[in-house]
Amino acid sequence: MKKITWLSLVLVLVLVLSACGAKSNNTNNGESGSNGQTQPTDEPKTETVKLKVGATSRPHAELLNFVKPALKEQGVELEVVEFTDYIQLNTQVFEKQLDANFFQHTPFLDQDNKDRGYNLVNVGGVHIEPLGSYSKKIKDIAELKEGGLVAIPNDPSNGGRALSLLAANELIKLKEGVGVNGTVADIVDNPKKLKFKEIEAATLPRVLDEVELALINTNYALEAKLVPTKDALFIEGNDSPYVNIVVARPDNKDSDGIKKLVAALNTPEVKKFIEDEYKGAVVPAF
Repeated sequence: MKKITWLSLVLVLVLVLSACGAKSNNTNNGESGSNGQTQPTDEPKTETVKLKVGATSRPHAELLNFVKPALKEQGVELEVVEFTDYIQLNTQVFEKQLDANFFQHTPFLDQDNKDRGYNLVNVGGVHIEPLGSYSKKIKDIAELKEGGLVAIPNDPSNGGRALSLLAANELIKLKEGVGVNGTVADIVDNPKKLKFKEIEAATLPRVLDEVELALINTNYALEAKLVPTKDALFIEGNDSPYVNIVVARPDNKDSDGIKKLVAALNTPEVKKFIEDEYKGAVVPAF
């Protein structure tokens, strides 16, 4: 009888000690609080991705800044670097000073890649900026004088685009088949004997006092406080093929940060912002 009693006491003691050890381990592992209730373990935090993107100010940088808060919620810290012209944007992406840029259309990218030996890639389209013609000297295209000086962009893609727009409005005629790739040398008919001045696109608004007509990209028109839908004598239609794109490198085009950036720029919220802010001067392409 005594033997059985002692065995019972030993068994109880072992069970008590085992229970205390389990409680101690659970407390040390952070699985239970002081009140004995089970507490959730901490989830691993998502690492923030930093993204440095170059852009011209209007509307590109404005659109990037608009999506900053949404990207931050997705773990992407976006730094927007503003440029006043097109010259360095592709170079800095190629040299990895920037992760991506947002300022150009595909024909410009293709030409720049060809001219500079780059291999930059289009990762997504966002909007269209119709090219327009502006003047401080005339109110109607019918007033354009014979021999008038016309300023157009000096980069091949936008220069050809400007000439194509002039041809569409019957001011000149281009060699058959050249389309938007035409140059001043491809003009085969010029009834008004217009003269052409090819200058850097960013400076076009500043020469309006010196020329009869200037063909200006919408982003630079907006920066110069021009209203394309009101001030342009004629303008490309909304079916323009010149969709403005986000550009990156082959080594980062499929990265999580780049994918989230493109997705953020193609939301209903961005579409509404474009329509409300630019009132037809910039057109969503999605």
